[in-house]
Amino acid sequence: MKKSLLLEFVALGAIWGSSFLFMRLCGPEFGVVATAGGRVAIAAAALAPVLWFSGQWQALRDNAAALLMLGLLNSAFPFALFSYAVMSISTGLSAILNATAPLFGTIILWVWLKERPARTRIAGLVIGFAGVVALAADHASFKPGGSGWAIVACLLASVSYGFSASYTRRYLTGVHPLATATGSQISATMALIGPSIWLWPEHNPGPLAWLSMLALGLACTALAYLLYFRLIAGLGPSRTITVTFLIPVFAVAYGSGLLGEMLTPWMLLCGAVVVLGTALATGVLTLSRRR
Repeated sequence: MKKSLLLEFVALGAIWGSSFLFMRLCGPEFGVVATAGGRVAIAAAALAPVLWFSGQWQALRDNAAALLMLGLLNSAFPFALFSYAVMSISTGLSAILNATAPLFGTIILWVWLKERPARTRIAGLVIGFAGVVALAADHASFKPGGSGWAIVACLLASVSYGFSASYTRRYLTGVHPLATATGSQISATMALIGPSIWLWPEHNPGPLAWLSMLALGLACTALAYLLYFRLIAGLGPSRTITVTFLIPVFAVAYGSGLLGEMLTPWMLLCGAVVVLGTALATGVLTLSRRR
């Protein structure tokens, strides 16, 4: 891997890992829906001029219907669900559960597009979900004040991410990546703008909350998408998706270092099992025998 691509790869993991921190910082003041809505609106405003000057605006218009659905699946739903989740569980736990997205993606690819995974990948699915069950069983409680629904929200967000990957492959193959990124953010903004205005906080959020919102929109969404698609062009999709394994590392570091969140050995163990299973399920790691 070229040094420049390696730096961009690590930077993307660090940026996406920080999204959980910024959601935690601005969520209590903006609220769940407005946090997600503000994030996509800022990203759309930042990406639209880039798309316009790139000459790819027609690609967005030609695929508007498919991009409308992608914006819901890949941004509006999961951003709102994670904004809700980090209000009651740690950023590190949220990021570890987010790492299950490729697991769900593999299953959806199998069921919907009939792409049956190899035995190694099936083993990865079993291992990965075993790690999720062990992690959730240790933290989930559906009693008042419990974290059960937050964990469910994280897993639903990961399902949405997994479904969006197959949806993109089915309906948006060949569309310019910048058009896909910008169109999906515009679509997500259209979906969330009404509820965000309706649920906008009565008090004016503080400077830290506003700075966190700007970081979510500009860095964790607009810039991250640009880096992501540059990496796909330079490394290919199968290698780029391994950035999923870096995100929990950075998220845990930010949460424990800046927010004082507790990191237990059990969380580390279960997180390692989830990452191992994901690596096997996505084909990044194989168990082939040497002859």
